[in-house]
Amino acid sequence: MLRLEHSWTPNIDRLAADGVRLTQHLAAAPLCTPSRAAFLTGRYPLRSGMVSSQGLRVLQWTAVSGGLPPSEITFAKILKAKGYTTGLIGKWHLGLSCASPDDHCHHPLNHGFDHFYGMPFSMMADCERWELSEKRAVLESRLDVCFQLVALATLTLTIGKLTHLIPGASWTLVIWSAVVCLLLFATSCLVGALIMHADCFLMRNHSIAEQPMRSQRTTPLMLQEVSSFVKRHKQGPFLLFVSFLHVHTPLVTTENFRGRSPHGLYGDNTEEMDWMVGQILETLDTEGLTNSTLVYFTSDHGGSLEARFGNNQYGGWNGIYKGGKGMAGWEGGIRVPGIFRWPGVLPAGRVIHEPTSLMDIFPTVVHLAGGQVPQDRVVDGRDLLALLQGTARHSDHEFLMHYCESFLHAARWHQRDRGAVWKVHFTTPIFQPDGAGACYGQIVCPCSGNRVTHHAPPLLFDLSRDPSEAHALTPDTEPSFHQVVETVARAVAAHRQTLIPVPLQLDAADNTWKPWLQPCCGRFPFCWCDRDADPR
Repeated sequence: MLRLEHSWTPNIDRLAADGVRLTQHLAAAPLCTPSRAAFLTGRYPLRSGMVSSQGLRVLQWTAVSGGLPPSEITFAKILKAKGYTTGLIGKWHLGLSCASPDDHCHHPLNHGFDHFYGMPFSMMADCERWELSEKRAVLESRLDVCFQLVALATLTLTIGKLTHLIPGASWTLVIWSAVVCLLLFATSCLVGALIMHADCFLMRNHSIAEQPMRSQRTTPLMLQEVSSFVKRHKQGPFLLFVSFLHVHTPLVTTENFRGRSPHGLYGDNTEEMDWMVGQILETLDTEGLTNSTLVYFTSDHGGSLEARFGNNQYGGWNGIYKGGKGMAGWEGGIRVPGIFRWPGVLPAGRVIHEPTSLMDIFPTVVHLAGGQVPQDRVVDGRDLLALLQGTARHSDHEFLMHYCESFLHAARWHQRDRGAVWKVHFTTPIFQPDGAGACYGQIVCPCSGNRVTHHAPPLLFDLSRDPSEAHALTPDTEPSFHQVVETVARAVAAHRQTLIPVPLQLDAADNTWKPWLQPCCGRFPFCWCDRDADPR
């Protein structure tokens, strides 16, 4: 009998077969905002302040003053200076404005991109009033409690006024209390729509293109934008960063792909993203750019295990790797795909098991463009070209740090002479319920407080023999236990000596909604515009 295998992601599989695949590719953070900051700058997000110490893991709203500081240097800035046309299509989530709604100090065009089309914030379940919610459910609950308290106070004041049991009660006070009560009730009813208008919109460069966005047509609009960008700039060097909105709740999937996958809606969404990858590769083929274009495919963090509702898992899976999105130490939160394709330059089918990082993209593309890595700051990424081509045997990373917000949860040591990759965990999240592999009932696991465990001595794993981190080593089971732990501790101490305190962009002061910064094509909350014609 001939057993036929069906590939659910044929285009991504083809990309891997034609290029180089990295099996130990790592995000510098387990959530999108800090991970993307590290990717663009080649630096741990703590260095640019793109972390929090207060549990605010990502930028919470479009209208906040925090974001990637203008002083940071992205690879887009350097490539633009070297004559490249630079574009970003898709998700940004690294801030927008600082002091006024149109200063756009954190905007992609202020960070080296010539062209931007996409979401300045992030795709959220709240953009679709989905069964899962990042903000709406919590805000509705808080508003309902406030409404009930004020309604009770209004009723008490009214009775007190009528019965003369509350001295000083006046009808003016009753009326104002009733007005506040009605406003709270109305806001609770409308908060979902307000979030959609405040955060779920598309921009073209500095202008709002669609508010709120109609997500069912965003996929063809993005592909149309990619094709247009490539055709306009194919005569010269270009950098195009396509940041998909897919495989992220609410898993917006067009009708052509809904119900196709045996893996449910997440599978449908993944298959559509794969189709989009195929469309982009086909554009390069059609325009004769395949052999002159380096293509890189990755993710900014692992699958979200907590994103489930009933029996439906909406956040993906992480295979053999423990943990998931939001967990900075466990592999499931930070080990991501890494595929590079460049026909004629990179060997097809090569697989690399060395530790590499998303931060490595910065020095790699800067080198390829003939630029220079900045010398006035610490850059944590390492040039990958020699490793990808096979002229270097090992990654230049000996140690890599794994941060959760501003807290160091783990570190790994690549002991090249032994071929071992050690992982030392200083802090791990406490899973809920006991025995689970995630923090169910929360959006993500916390980084600090009473929901984490501090390990003394730390947990030790040999990832080269135990990639699932299933068996913690001890001095009895690993003769090198103390040597490894002490070596990593010295590396952590040396790393900390290189840190310079900077303002934390994700703390509450810069990460709380500021109504005067709210982008709106109209007057908030009456924001409504559609400047993009329907794609054909």
